[in-house]
Amino acid sequence: MIRVLVVDDHALIRKGMKQILEDTRDMQVSGEAETGTQALKMARKGGHDLMLLDITLPDRNGIDILKQLRVECPNLPILILSMHPEDQYAVRAIRAGAAGYLNKQSAPSQLVTAIRQVASGKKYISSILAEQLANDLAKDQQQEASHHILSNREYQTLCLMAAGKSLSEMADIMSLSAKTVSVYRARMLEKMKLKNNAEAVRYAINNHLIE
Repeated sequence: MIRVLVVDDHALIRKGMKQILEDTRDMQVSGEAETGTQALKMARKGGHDLMLLDITLPDRNGIDILKQLRVECPNLPILILSMHPEDQYAVRAIRAGAAGYLNKQSAPSQLVTAIRQVASGKKYISSILAEQLANDLAKDQQQEASHHILSNREYQTLCLMAAGKSLSEMADIMSLSAKTVSVYRARMLEKMKLKNNAEAVRYAINNHLIE
């Protein structure tokens, strides 16, 4: 029996995941968490074979949680399940130690396949992610893209800006104050040597960081 810890701040998503797993003979939900803090506490207690982790959580970014768990619970495989398409966060998640990345729009059968594969000690790489990883490797061999030097929060700021979110909307999504988001935005522009928001949005579009 594969025991899965489901981490998502939306009750309906957790309920849906639980239904899928309960309908699968060799899987069960061993715990549910709606924040990163809860996820860390439950992971430390043990009793789980795998974690399904969302990236967008109310208290902390899922990638940050992933990095911490790789240090504290290195034997717990983590499958990222996110609303964000693969070309936004998948490569960063894999680099941070995720065992796989799946979009929430994926079919239930794909989720079951991914869980079984990750639980067996393997990586789950979709065809879209495989292509993205190959493209990313090619870029690395030539010249590292500017956005790769950003912190996770700075990168999130860039993506949200490019998606047309206002400062207040970004602050709400990131669970931060508008002032703190402004600091991340300023750091992002400085690191990437961009003059203004328009250049940042243009960069994100040219590098396919948004849909």
